[in-house]
Amino acid sequence: MADAGLAWEQLTPQVFRCRLAFCDVTVGLVAGGGQALLIDTGTTLAEAEAVAADVRSLTGHEVGHVVLTHNHFDHILGSSVFAGARFYCATAVLATMATAGPGLRAEAVRYGADAAEVDRAVAALAPPRDAVGEATLRLGALDVAISHPGRGHTDHDLIVAVAGAGPTVVFCGDLVEESGDPCFDEQSDPAQWPSTLRRVIEIGGESALYVPGHGAVVDADFVRRQAMWLAGRS
Repeated sequence: MADAGLAWEQLTPQVFRCRLAFCDVTVGLVAGGGQALLIDTGTTLAEAEAVAADVRSLTGHEVGHVVLTHNHFDHILGSSVFAGARFYCATAVLATMATAGPGLRAEAVRYGADAAEVDRAVAALAPPRDAVGEATLRLGALDVAISHPGRGHTDHDLIVAVAGAGPTVVFCGDLVEESGDPCFDEQSDPAQWPSTLRRVIEIGGESALYVPGHGAVVDADFVRRQAMWLAGRS
């Protein structure tokens, strides 16, 4: 593997992820067929620029596809670094990128992000013109399925299931969290979240690797236990 500035965890020969220092956000990378696909982009342009440089080092390619799992600041504010890529996200993400800059800024700063860095990211943020939602891609030998399994952390969460080389890897966004309890806000649907997680397991299967939006990689049993915990709260 080529040298990289961030600490990348190799999950299969062609699937990687790193945990960014700020908010322990996961960024995923899928490389195949001479293409690179990124899952989420971090909070600042500095984070996203470091990711972009590492993708070039690890794969020899620029990022050609970007999936944004949902519209929270720590997953989308680095997006402008990848303006030349094809984007996959929900319409709610596009609306947030177009109109909710001040809210994103306030939330990021509340969590401790550098205000000047956030201002730079917000100023550069713009919704991509050709974004699509659910899709299936073929990257070399890899099948990449982008889907909305149901309401949970937000009403528009996307997951990315990668199959074709080693175990299936499912990037879950914040539908699954390992380093803390699942996070609720006004967009969350606690009543539907457990059934959505059961659907995530159906998509990935019992032997898949499940990558949370925050925290260590988990298995299907962990996702099932989190669904049971959520069911107890609804």
